[in-house]
Amino acid sequence: MKSIDLFVKNWSSKDNMVPISSADIAELEQQLHAVLPDSYKYLLCNYGLVHSPNVLSKVCDLSVDISEVQDFLSVEDVYSLSKLYQMSGMPKGHILFASDSKGSMFCFKLSDCLQKQDDAAVWFYQHGLPEVEKVSNSFTEWLDQFNAL
Repeated sequence: MKSIDLFVKNWSSKDNMVPISSADIAELEQQLHAVLPDSYKYLLCNYGLVHSPNVLSKVCDLSVDISEVQDFLSVEDVYSLSKLYQMSGMPKGHILFASDSKGSMFCFKLSDCLQKQDDAAVWFYQHGLPEVEKVSNSFTEWLDQFNAL
């Protein structure tokens, strides 16, 4: 998956990146009652938790109007933070997978994850607002916007 490999190469701090086992991902899917997109699972299985602190600097330097990604969540955090954010006001039916530097979250819609698919749209929940906004038609397209910087 070229977009994912390029994102990791260009933006990851590469510290503490440990691939996540397929068994752990399957357990998360069981907890969520969902099937995560293959593209996202590729990132987890091949790289693990990606930390990309330089995206924020580049977005600010270029004055680009996109929400930066900083950390991809652990499988434990995907489940627990998805529930916690919903209890705190985020609309129901979203699976969080990454955060920006301000506590806002990137997510997939649960309804998009009811069956196996290669990719899925990415949504953004800006902390404190009562809505979730679509930011990309797919996970790989979402990463490509950072690769283009």
